[in-house]
Amino acid sequence: MNEPTPTTHCPGPMDRRNFLQFGLAGFGALSLQGLMKVRAENAAKPKSERTAVILVWLPGGCSHIDTYDPKPEAPIEYRGPFSTIPTKIPGTRFTELLPMQAKIADKFSIVRSMVNGAAGHPAGSMQMFSGDKAKRDKPKPSLPDWMSVANYLRAQESPRKNPLPRYMGIKPPTSYNGPAYLGDAYSPFAITGDPNAPKFTVPNVGLSDANESQRVGRRVALRERLDTLERAFDREGETGALDEFEQQALSLLTNPQARDAFDLSKESNRTRDRYGCNTWGQQLLLSRRLIESGVEIVTNQLNGPLCGRVNNWDDHAVNHHVFNAMRFRAKAYDQSVSALIEDIYQRGLAKRVLVVVTGEFGRTPKVNYQPSTGVGNASAPAGTKQPGRDHWPRAFSNIWAGGGIQGGQLIGSTDKLGQDSITHRHSPGDFLATIYQHLGIEYNKIAIKDFNGRPTPIVDHGKAIPELIA
Repeated sequence: MNEPTPTTHCPGPMDRRNFLQFGLAGFGALSLQGLMKVRAENAAKPKSERTAVILVWLPGGCSHIDTYDPKPEAPIEYRGPFSTIPTKIPGTRFTELLPMQAKIADKFSIVRSMVNGAAGHPAGSMQMFSGDKAKRDKPKPSLPDWMSVANYLRAQESPRKNPLPRYMGIKPPTSYNGPAYLGDAYSPFAITGDPNAPKFTVPNVGLSDANESQRVGRRVALRERLDTLERAFDREGETGALDEFEQQALSLLTNPQARDAFDLSKESNRTRDRYGCNTWGQQLLLSRRLIESGVEIVTNQLNGPLCGRVNNWDDHAVNHHVFNAMRFRAKAYDQSVSALIEDIYQRGLAKRVLVVVTGEFGRTPKVNYQPSTGVGNASAPAGTKQPGRDHWPRAFSNIWAGGGIQGGQLIGSTDKLGQDSITHRHSPGDFLATIYQHLGIEYNKIAIKDFNGRPTPIVDHGKAIPELIA
């Protein structure tokens, strides 16, 4: 079984052209001209008062028992093989997989009593992102996710002067969420490349539609002309021939503030190493830089090769040996998340910026054994029986840092086997209301018209979690 290859230092800085290619890669995921039409920011308030959120999404669902809610007294078929370690919260223990987070547990709060009403990835994710109460999976969301809603509501305030979009996603979760009836203008500006790579290139989208191909061609032509266009940007009439998309792209990519936000070479080697010289570490470091540059909502998805063979946290026995998978991804996860949390405190962001780490549900407390469907990282050869945990919406954990929240809180509990939340049960509606509360959005009063013109509440069930209100 292959293990992640350690590195001494993260890759060196990108040259200017590779940086611009990296930026252009994001255009393929969104109609940028639509996004830029939004142009909104509350200019009346100082930038320091604009609250922000960084979401760290664990697609597939993280095992609560193997991380934040261990059950060392439970039978072995429930508790698993991991020992537990003390944390900075007196009397609270994590598993041995999270030593860095354990050391700073006084800087974040853990909700151990989340519940979800759906056991499938699409429906479970939609409940967490939008509050959709449907229990059956469906191909696309009918309600806008909280990120798009926040983007939309803040867009109504006043013109945005910051060249960076308000809402950005670094490998954003997009499979089971989206703006729905708000429209694509409120989707994220998506960064799909690997921030840890020394070079970024425009993805090969391979479009067959003639109109789309022509637009991609214009993007490539724009990239090739950026060196000369930037030097001539202020000349009268120089950009008059560019269409609106290109003008907005040029504004984003040539503005010094935008370049600085994406330029990880401005961080010291020590800082980059602290986050981890891997995709996840540099994603979260870039998230912090974007927030400091005025982006207000940043989403991250911790998936891909660092997760194991199937590139996510969905640790069925047919996918992964659940315990090998948790070991495989634990260092990168623990290191990157703890570095982000420490950083928002050390850099004076802990009141303004809320960091939320969660997946759509937990994993079954009782371990089961099934034949593997394929060999790879954290998975034995096909046909080999290995342990796994399945979907479990009845109890799971998430963590909350910053946002002016008192750290070191343990909120709610599960039973002795980790099967059910038994105190301070909290729903996806509570989850959403808490985030909206931090963003200054009156979640219990606001409704937005849907496709049929019907006012639809942004939260129709749930209240902000009292312990997580600043």
